[in-house]
Amino acid sequence: MPLEAVEARRLYRQVADQLRSLIDSGEYAVGSRLPTERELAEQLKVSRPTVREALIALEVEGRLRIRVGSGIYVIEPAAVAAPATASVIEGPFELLRAREFLESAIAEQAARVATKDDLARIDASLFAMENVEHPGEASMVHDRAFHVAIAGSLGNAVLVRVVGELFDQRLNPYFAQLAHYFENPGTWRTALDEHRAVRDAIAAHDPDAAREAMRNHLARSQARFAQNFGAVAASGSSSARPPAAPAKPERAPKKQSERQAKKQAKKQAKKQAKKQATSGSARRR
Repeated sequence: MPLEAVEARRLYRQVADQLRSLIDSGEYAVGSRLPTERELAEQLKVSRPTVREALIALEVEGRLRIRVGSGIYVIEPAAVAAPATASVIEGPFELLRAREFLESAIAEQAARVATKDDLARIDASLFAMENVEHPGEASMVHDRAFHVAIAGSLGNAVLVRVVGELFDQRLNPYFAQLAHYFENPGTWRTALDEHRAVRDAIAAHDPDAAREAMRNHLARSQARFAQNFGAVAASGSSSARPPAAPAKPERAPKKQSERQAKKQAKKQAKKQAKKQATSGSARRR
């Protein structure tokens, strides 16, 4: 029997396989809610991003449904089988960590060598990003152009290809599903500000600032994708806020009535004093 290649399975796939087995065995029945991401991470001794990648993979396979603000629920298995390439798809956080490491170094070098033409290409992509709706295909095209333009300033075709290929992994079903929950016009504006910081550091020929700006941008991208979408998120909603303390409308009228009473009493006293003075004068006469 011929030998088969040994493949080290990605950690999130191992987590997904274990959860799938528990679902198939009835440990988690259809309609039941899974433990929170935090609880799963603690039980499995892995990071929360790894758990999230596993949950997203199972959702794409049609085994789970994630309800933001409610939790993660087991659903009836999808009729369509999971894609055969699932085992070789990189997890979203795995990709972002790789990009953070690689593109920070590229931005640092770009700040040393970027020419006016390089900056013009970076600025053109930024301008296009400012005038496009997000989320959408067009915004991804211009976002990709920005990162590729920075790599292009180094004059190394291999780095341009690698940066482009890493960015293109955003189109894989796991990354797309995760982005579906957390990307919106607000996150786009935030990311655009982060892009401008990278551009400005490169234009200022400040390698340290450029490296840190790119690292910050990709680290914050990971943080945005790591926001809680489980039951705990509901506690941060406006509906969960405690009601405002009731107003106390009676105090002002009370003070006002007291002032009026004192004023009336003082007026009455003066009137009485005047009356007494008049009476005494008449008696003397």
